[in-house]
Amino acid sequence: MSTNHIAIASDHAGFELKEELKQYLISKGHEVVDLGTDGLDSVDYPDFGHAMGKAIETGQAAKGVLVCGSGIGISIAANRNPAVRAALCQTGLAAKLARQHNDANVLALGARLIGSETALDCVDAFVTTDFEGGRHQRRVDKLGSIS
Repeated sequence: MSTNHIAIASDHAGFELKEELKQYLISKGHEVVDLGTDGLDSVDYPDFGHAMGKAIETGQAAKGVLVCGSGIGISIAANRNPAVRAALCQTGLAAKLARQHNDANVLALGARLIGSETALDCVDAFVTTDFEGGRHQRRVDKLGSIS
């Protein structure tokens, strides 16, 4: 798997924004793995959050972008997988900090809460920002060891 493989998934509420973000990522040279949904018919967001978790866990993608109405439910579902560090972001700065400080590997967005311009800003910050490591690595390591 190449590090430019990015998985993307949404429920019905996030479908239109997902499609826009997918085209944006492709235009920037990323290989996009579309995990669905494929239309506006009502579906259950946990199914797509879990699919993202599996894609990250198996190495099908290095990073992911999730979209549902609020971004909350789908990020909760994805974070059930220990391989995922999904961050719900509503600004580009939040997405940047999620990568720099938390080594987030999945960005979650709420289609009903942010506009397309803000979503594109979040995605751009997310895919172009590296994890800083250092003092942050110790904290990220603890995320996987909480029992």
